[in-house]
Amino acid sequence: MEVQTYAIAGVKLLIPRHIGDDRGYFAETFRADLFAEQIGEYSFLQDNESRSAKAGTIRGLHFQSEPYAQGKLVRCTAGALFDVAIDIRQGSPTYGQWVAETLTPDNGKQLWIPPGFAHGLCSLEPDTVIAYKVTGSYYSVECDRGIAWNDPAIGIQWPDAADPETLSAKDRNHPLLADLPAYFSWSN
Repeated sequence: MEVQTYAIAGVKLLIPRHIGDDRGYFAETFRADLFAEQIGEYSFLQDNESRSAKAGTIRGLHFQSEPYAQGKLVRCTAGALFDVAIDIRQGSPTYGQWVAETLTPDNGKQLWIPPGFAHGLCSLEPDTVIAYKVTGSYYSVECDRGIAWNDPAIGIQWPDAADPETLSAKDRNHPLLADLPAYFSWSN
């Protein structure tokens, strides 16, 4: 498995090797020993999946605050998605900056989003399915947080397909980054 880094410390791109023949391919999408060696010791405790029926569906920007912060290992199992991670670690040299990847079943890419980052996505095709493992803690409604998907201070360059009409009621009411309490702090 190839692991690539970004200018934003902590976020990683995992690219599993596909071994193929005329029947299709085989890919090892996760191995705890390699993950620990390349990224760090994390215990995954839950797998989640969501389907976006319509192309252009926007979800996010989501995170869980302490004491139930989560890391996410995200991949796409059907369709295609534009997946985003935003650094929200107060004091980080990359605070408020973002990275994005297009994830598809064919490219097999997976985005590692550690605790201290917000996560969002936009489906690029109908019936897109995102699957992700989470670390840290189970879902906590009390610690469920978010940031406005279109915060100009963050400046995410969403794909043309992004349709604000697809936002959930909750996602329409997230605060701007400037109004977000310091849920996470940077430590080298």
